[in-house]
Amino acid sequence: MQITIRQALTQACRDIDAVDARILLQHVLDVGHAHLAAHPSQVLTAKEAQSFRLLGTRRARGEPVAYLTGEREFYGLGFLVTPAVLIPRPETELLVDLSLARIPLDAPTRVLDLGTGSGAIALTIAKHRPRASITAVDISANAVAVAKTNAAQLNINNVQILEGNWFGQLGEERFDLIVSNPPYIAEADSHLSQGDLRYEPGVALAAGRGGLECIESIIASSPVHLAPRGVLLLEHGYDQAQACRELLAKAGFGGVFSLPDLAAILRVSGGRLEV
Repeated sequence: MQITIRQALTQACRDIDAVDARILLQHVLDVGHAHLAAHPSQVLTAKEAQSFRLLGTRRARGEPVAYLTGEREFYGLGFLVTPAVLIPRPETELLVDLSLARIPLDAPTRVLDLGTGSGAIALTIAKHRPRASITAVDISANAVAVAKTNAAQLNINNVQILEGNWFGQLGEERFDLIVSNPPYIAEADSHLSQGDLRYEPGVALAAGRGGLECIESIIASSPVHLAPRGVLLLEHGYDQAQACRELLAKAGFGGVFSLPDLAAILRVSGGRLEV
């Protein structure tokens, strides 16, 4: 039985969100949103209709749209994403904004991104600051492979991507800026068994009983890897800003601050090394 774009979307919306349905159909047809709107009577081939139904079924079961399509836009760039990496989220763009504000356009700057995942943060910074030298680290070999693929697809050459546990592969190297969106959810948090988080890599989400284990480790180790007056910026959970500021101050950082994302949630904390 033949089915049109309009009919396919109508049927899919019985089980999944309309926005998700459009994204999945755009992926199957390899077209943009405008095409769906302009050609509602276009008939899908049998293969297209079957592919769309299968994706809709998987989405209805809870699989993230980004994993179904294998891509996600972040800061205006397209990134390959797989279940080996976290799905880049809009709130993390604040971390990129704050990083770019601290990296001059016309001077070499050494930047370290810890827990790079898909490479979204490191590669976005590199794209906007071509004179900067970026090192990106992740403990997962599969994540490193995804990040390297994204670097190649985006034609970004000023990033070095390494497999390692935080600072373990960096020796005595120092950086002007260290950024990280580390795991920060408590391991018993019920959110880990809800929504998209059910399908994302646990190693990139959970951080001990209180959720601060990775943040504590990064803050404690950063001073020996920062250049004089170097800056550390960290994304964290909705209720962790005060704890992060206290840890930063205790580790010798000055000018400690927390700033909110677009949802008015304190999302990024940081400071400048004063010792």
